[in-house]
Amino acid sequence: MQQDFLRRPIRSLLKKALALAFVLALSGTINIALAQQAPQPDPAGLATGDRTAVTDAAGNPIVVAAPTDPSAPDYATAKKAYDDYQAAAAREPIALHVADAVGHLKIATNFSWTLLTGYLVLFMQAGFALLTCGLVRKKNAGHLMMLNFAAYVFAFLAYWVCGFAFQYGGTAINAAPATIGGSPTLNHFLIGGGLHGILGGKGFFMSGPAYDSSSMCLILFEVVFMETAGYIIVGAICERITFWAFLLCELFIGGLLYPVFACWVWGGGWMSQLGLSEHWAHGYIDFAGSSVVHGVGGFAAMALAVVLGPRLGKYGPDGKPRAFPAHNLVYVVTGTFILLFGWMGFNPGSTLGATDLRISIVAVNTNLAGVAGAAVALTLWYFMFGKPDVTMACNGMLAGLVAITAPCAFVSPTSAVIIGAIAGAIVCGGVLFNERVLKIDDPCGAISVHGYCGWFGAVCVGIFADGTYGAGWNGVGTASYLGKAGQGVTGLLHGDPKQFVVQLCGATLMAVYAFGLTFVVFKIVNSIRSMRVSKESELAGLDVPEFGMGAYPEDALATFSMGAD
Repeated sequence: MQQDFLRRPIRSLLKKALALAFVLALSGTINIALAQQAPQPDPAGLATGDRTAVTDAAGNPIVVAAPTDPSAPDYATAKKAYDDYQAAAAREPIALHVADAVGHLKIATNFSWTLLTGYLVLFMQAGFALLTCGLVRKKNAGHLMMLNFAAYVFAFLAYWVCGFAFQYGGTAINAAPATIGGSPTLNHFLIGGGLHGILGGKGFFMSGPAYDSSSMCLILFEVVFMETAGYIIVGAICERITFWAFLLCELFIGGLLYPVFACWVWGGGWMSQLGLSEHWAHGYIDFAGSSVVHGVGGFAAMALAVVLGPRLGKYGPDGKPRAFPAHNLVYVVTGTFILLFGWMGFNPGSTLGATDLRISIVAVNTNLAGVAGAAVALTLWYFMFGKPDVTMACNGMLAGLVAITAPCAFVSPTSAVIIGAIAGAIVCGGVLFNERVLKIDDPCGAISVHGYCGWFGAVCVGIFADGTYGAGWNGVGTASYLGKAGQGVTGLLHGDPKQFVVQLCGATLMAVYAFGLTFVVFKIVNSIRSMRVSKESELAGLDVPEFGMGAYPEDALATFSMGAD
């Protein structure tokens, strides 16, 4: 009787396992068949970049495609152009081989640019580590460094498992744009499809169609952007979060929170397609991540700070906030300049190609906004409190950099200064508003810098974009738009109120999405097990209780020596 009791569940489990194995095998057979019909990935990079990649400065290809619609009004002209091209190719076959080499070299040049700028963005991790470490109290410096280090490790692993697939898996065989040899097609969404996709469905574990030279080039660049969102939360939740809870936050950001919104905007998802699906200007636009990277990270940080509550002693019995001074201003300033340097990869690199010469304007705009933000923040703090504050000046520079990140390619230098200056004022007001009104304890000002200014930067695309760049963005503007052929992205001040509306709505949706989802998930987590360190550990400093070693061990030795004397 007892043997039968044991055998029944075992037989049931075996049947289920065999059924699952059959389904997986059938699925694999179908996937293999489909893969054989589709263009194959090129992990070696030998077939990436040929004559089809060669264009003139205006982006017109040298290869003339055969017309397919005899009823088109320009069919006769297109057919003659195609026949002339074929005749010329027959007379000079060697020219086609040269064109193949030129096309491959063009893609290789853009590869180099994209990878090198990705390395610059990766170096921003050092800037974030120094900045956040310098802004907190000395007793938590080692804890801050460990959080910054672990953020890269665990968020990257989550992005490898499913983050990249969720973000770019809707673009079928190759997620990369044409500048680096890709050919996205928007037809492999897990949820939605075509112009209404919500979640990508290919490239899990960066395999299959993601195992391709062009896709891997994009992956490197996108990973360091995702990691930036992961670093941002450190500044708002430090000095009181447990290490295990922080790791859970990073897995959540790298595997779900960031990739989903990034899919909507950069992975061919529904927000980017609003220009085609609803005729809303060029759809939602964020050139380099004011909202996708900084806004998502900033509002997620806000939700986590609310769940954790303020640090012990931050608010006195009268409810007024108390200042916890930065322990190392050298770290703060050095980290800020490293971040400024890394931003030269963050924004100009988002062209994903050195052949896009708009990079010079992007670089100048980025610097101008940063210095304008620093100047305004420093000046405002001086007038409000009687002395300039270098930490607020640094946050002002970062605020300007965050705000210009979305519109940097679409605006003039004068607009960049205005955007940076407003961001410098926003960060000052945001820090005081969070601390005094909302009672949110944000030790490094991350919510104001990245959340508020990220939202503002996305809206600025819809205000200041001047129409000189971005024709064809999100598939809109290559023909006639606003009465002009090849019209670029255009904001409210230059005649397109629709772009302003879509940017305002999209940026606000980002804030609600990032804050709301993060708050719900981690409110539940915190109710199951507290994410906060013990009172004793927080008062003593987290270096030793959390990691067993202090950032400044000589302090303990000095204290011991003084006690011995």
